[in-house]
Amino acid sequence: MLTAAVPLAAAGLLAGGWALAGPGGAGPGGPPDGGDARGGGPAGASPGASAPGGGEPGAAPSGGLPGGASADPSGGPLAGKVVVIDPGHNPGNFQHPDEINKQVDIGTNRKECDTTGTSTRDGYTEAAFTLDVAHRLRDALRRLGATVELTHDADRPFGPCIDERARIGNLAGGGKGADAVVSVHADGSAVGNRGHHVILPGLVKEGAADTAPIVAPSRRLGERIEAEFARATGSAPANYLGGGTGLDVRKDLGGLNLSTVPKVFVECGNMQDPKDAALLSDAAWRQKAAQGIADGVGTYLLG
Repeated sequence: MLTAAVPLAAAGLLAGGWALAGPGGAGPGGPPDGGDARGGGPAGASPGASAPGGGEPGAAPSGGLPGGASADPSGGPLAGKVVVIDPGHNPGNFQHPDEINKQVDIGTNRKECDTTGTSTRDGYTEAAFTLDVAHRLRDALRRLGATVELTHDADRPFGPCIDERARIGNLAGGGKGADAVVSVHADGSAVGNRGHHVILPGLVKEGAADTAPIVAPSRRLGERIEAEFARATGSAPANYLGGGTGLDVRKDLGGLNLSTVPKVFVECGNMQDPKDAALLSDAAWRQKAAQGIADGVGTYLLG
């Protein structure tokens, strides 16, 4: 029932004149909060990648509000909704190993502040990928009227740490908390492991972590994003976890454990697999990925 209803909801957004975009992590036991600790070279822009703060290559700079928030003043179906986008990792992390290896409290235990993320074998880094998709997603959500905040825009030397990323979502919208948070990632799994998956918070109540209020809404958010991501990109659910559902529940990620608002991680594909890497490196495919995520967020927020 859900998978049938979601595309209809997205179609309703489009039918209302709110067209979105233009053209069209780690598995269990992996490193902190998605991605892979390998890779880690300088995040040079790949062909078609957008620069920090920008949208499509050659496009006029997008406007913004203080504090990294941005909203479309013309309104739209998501007017009044606050979405936080968390671009996984930071292009500068590789230059700050001491800082990103510092341990932070995630409720259940302590983990590294962050990691460098993974990369394709051609050197396209996860940090560059996530920032590009985040910009495209931000612009798509703004066109639907949402207020959008980014946890970072490559505007700091490293990080933020995973606990701070959670706090940014918790305190977004002037302290009220975001209506939804999406952390954008790409996986660093074995060759032959292909497809996307959405990581959902498991039930954790320990130390500073209490996910009980967000487990159910985060699952709804994740289910809608997974369905719309698959529709927009043609990507199949991951063939190496989740049992073909495209969903994976984890209790070891600080970014989820410490969130007090609905939040998911989207692992868009596996950078270590050549076929997935070719898709992730393609600007047109990244636009589709951003559109799919935006459609999923929109259908969730509109109920």
